[in-house]
Amino acid sequence: MRALFETVGSAIVVRESQINDVAAVSGSGPAYLFLYVEEMTAAAMRLGFDEDQARLLAQGTVTGAAELLARSDEDPAQLRRNVTSPKGTTEQAVLVLQDANWGELFDRALAANVRRSEELAAQ
Repeated sequence: MRALFETVGSAIVVRESQINDVAAVSGSGPAYLFLYVEEMTAAAMRLGFDEDQARLLAQGTVTGAAELLARSDEDPAQLRRNVTSPKGTTEQAVLVLQDANWGELFDRALAANVRRSEELAAQ
């Protein structure tokens, strides 16, 4: 069965109890990425770029980074470190994002997703 699914992409085998967790990460994941691009585009516009320029910058960055992630054997943390010069500009921005506790924010977001899946299943 797994081989059948792998004809259209990657597949993993999970416990049935993890189905809502898979949906929270992978099923809803594109929306999280699109929200990131939406917010980066808006931030670029606040910096003075027009909408087309801002969209091109944000989308191009995500597309390029995703391509690198897909082709690389390195994990995302290492890829981030590779493009983050110590004491540099990227490091300063990453520190702001890390100080905002993105890990906890993602935990809360995924928990809300799973909770809603469970509510819908109980109806």
